Amino acid sequence: MEFLDLPPVLSAQGVVRLPGSKSISNRVLLLAALAEGETEVRDLLESDDTARMLDALKTLGVGVESLGANAFRVRGAGGAFPVKEAALFLGNAGTAFRSLTATLALAGGHYQLTGVPRMHERPIGDLVNALRQIGANIAYPGNEGFPPLEIRPPALLSGQAVSVRGDVSSQFLTGLLMALPLTGAETTVEVVGELISKPYIEITLAIMARFGVQVQREGWQRFTVPAGSRYRSPGVIYVEGDASSASYFLALGAIGASDGDSLRVEGVGRDSIQGDVRFADALAQMGAQIAMGPNWIEASAPVTGKLQGISLDCNHIPDAAMTLAIAAIFAEGPTTLTNIASWRVKETDRIAAMATELRKLGVTVDEGADYIRVFPPEKITDLHPAAIATYDDHRIAMCFSLAAFGTPLRINEPNCVAKTFPDYFERFAAVTKPVPAIAIDGPSASGKGTVAARVAAALGWHYLDSGALYRLTALAARRAGIAWDDEVRVAAIAAGLDVVFSEGSILLAGEEVGEAIRTEEMSSGASQVAALPAVRAALLFRQRVFRCAPGLVGDGRDMASVVFADAATKVFLTASVEVRAERRYKQLIEKGIAANILPLLQDLRERDERDSQRSVAPLQQSTDAKLLDTTSLSIETAVAQVLAWANKAPK
Repeated sequence: MEFLDLPPVLSAQGVVRLPGSKSISNRVLLLAALAEGETEVRDLLESDDTARMLDALKTLGVGVESLGANAFRVRGAGGAFPVKEAALFLGNAGTAFRSLTATLALAGGHYQLTGVPRMHERPIGDLVNALRQIGANIAYPGNEGFPPLEIRPPALLSGQAVSVRGDVSSQFLTGLLMALPLTGAETTVEVVGELISKPYIEITLAIMARFGVQVQREGWQRFTVPAGSRYRSPGVIYVEGDASSASYFLALGAIGASDGDSLRVEGVGRDSIQGDVRFADALAQMGAQIAMGPNWIEASAPVTGKLQGISLDCNHIPDAAMTLAIAAIFAEGPTTLTNIASWRVKETDRIAAMATELRKLGVTVDEGADYIRVFPPEKITDLHPAAIATYDDHRIAMCFSLAAFGTPLRINEPNCVAKTFPDYFERFAAVTKPVPAIAIDGPSASGKGTVAARVAAALGWHYLDSGALYRLTALAARRAGIAWDDEVRVAAIAAGLDVVFSEGSILLAGEEVGEAIRTEEMSSGASQVAALPAVRAALLFRQRVFRCAPGLVGDGRDMASVVFADAATKVFLTASVEVRAERRYKQLIEKGIAANILPLLQDLRERDERDSQRSVAPLQQSTDAKLLDTTSLSIETAVAQVLAWANKAPK
């Protein structure tokens, strides 16, 4: 399983230029393909969802040419796709699947539409039923009411009034409206029940108008496509930045931009046609400071420094509302989000998924058919480090990144963000300031532990002796009667270690073991278990959890290269093997332990060889680490040098 570990975040500020809107991108591509003339589409979102739409249009015979810099030229087919028989795989792209279902149902061809397993669990029966009312010929090869679909040429009925449910997904109405100009007849669509996600219908109507089709509307219940409607290219059309994606960065600013700092998103603003720009209003209700221009929005923390819980009907911001559920962790008082039933039929059941993952963080959550209520912890430090499951849902991965303001996080399968925002985590890192870390690596007996502990004390930071975790694993395995080369069982021991570190004390399952893990036997055992890939994987996140404000100094064998690869200060601390053997000899003699320097010298040489040659995270100087040879240096001099490097590191 792939994962991304996020360090805890102290603050956020800066500027983010948003990628194009997924909703607008796929609507524009489809209408450009159906229109008369060529359309140049600029600032298109390049993502999995738009790639599915582009591939489908090419398969259907539409001319599509990449112009570079997120621009494409689409040669419109004038309402009739050249290819009349095709099998289309649309992944988990709901905007592509629903709109193409409606369009192809009226286009006069034989098509099969399939997707990933989750797409085959997302209902489409209400759209199919509406299309059948005007003569569409659609069959379900699998489960009734769900993809995959088989579409054959329709027997179109003109002048019909079509009814469609509005309380499941606004994409059904969107797909229907965009397809109806293909009939050439006046058609009225009546919405049954309350229409959810109304702002997405506003987007649909606005883009149809850009392509020359004016839909007549009576409130949110009746929509009429006039007879003779045809799509015509507007020539050049720009895709707005994605307002849903803006929500993550605006929330970052509301949580972590203070003392005059702010976080600005560019690409959407008060002139946007997207309803999710009103997410900024929700943050303002929570107390955030919001500023807005025609093409930008800026957010910073409340003057009081603390967001406030709210109750909000989220029909107008269904996707962005997910971000509010995470922002609620950092508020005073509960936050209740209602009218979010559409979450249940998205890439996953988002209400259930959000509740499950929030509870992993130690947050109390209530959930219902169409609401979620979040009760924040008394203190942010009460949040639990957790591995967040993403359910192949881009929005879950992105919104949970905000929880890094309270705790280290592991985001499982982070590449799901490619659906709408492929470089999201790079953008996140660019505008956030993580808790600082100093990584000190080096061979055994080089003095790195003593230096690291003193540096941490001088800075008032936390200290991690990563070697202690491997020593503890070796000790726990020995006590359980497990051989140190039994990788699977030793990894299980490592994953379940009950360890408590405190000043001058290390507890294993409630027992003080500070002395027991410092024997030569446990030193050798630690080196052996550390060479096992499964053991290192089991302990990786646990080591990263020690990174908390105001900062961390960690020492070990792979602190700079693996565990804290983003550390601003990296040091490789070493000394000659003869000096290290002498230091170890003196330590043992001072403790009253009999020792012979020659065996110690041989042991260190063997350990150096084993640590440097292991296949996973071998002991070596990171390319960006500073070398500190302490062969002829005092501890005080070494500590002073590390502190000097740390003071020069970027803040």
